[in-house]
Amino acid sequence: MLILKTLQWGPQHGYGIIQAVRASTHDVLQVETGSLYPALHRLEKQGWLASEWKQTDSNQRARFYRLTAAGKRQLSQEHARWTQLSQAIASIMDRAEGETA
Repeated sequence: MLILKTLQWGPQHGYGIIQAVRASTHDVLQVETGSLYPALHRLEKQGWLASEWKQTDSNQRARFYRLTAAGKRQLSQEHARWTQLSQAIASIMDRAEGETA
């Protein structure tokens, strides 16, 4: 979900995705390259991402990933599930001791 969300902001290469996640979470979440690239390949295989080779700002060749229409739909579904899950967890965590449902 985080990869899809990051790419909603625009096409990006792998290192850019890593930096975006770190910066957006104030270094709380860090994506390791060993996890990122297999995930990018799986997401592309599922049709949620497309990629192409381009030059980076530092004039290096890198694979840039972008969200497809199917990826946008998937992100919307994942976000809805995340919202439901986080609200359910919050309702448990915010319940006072001894309080019943």
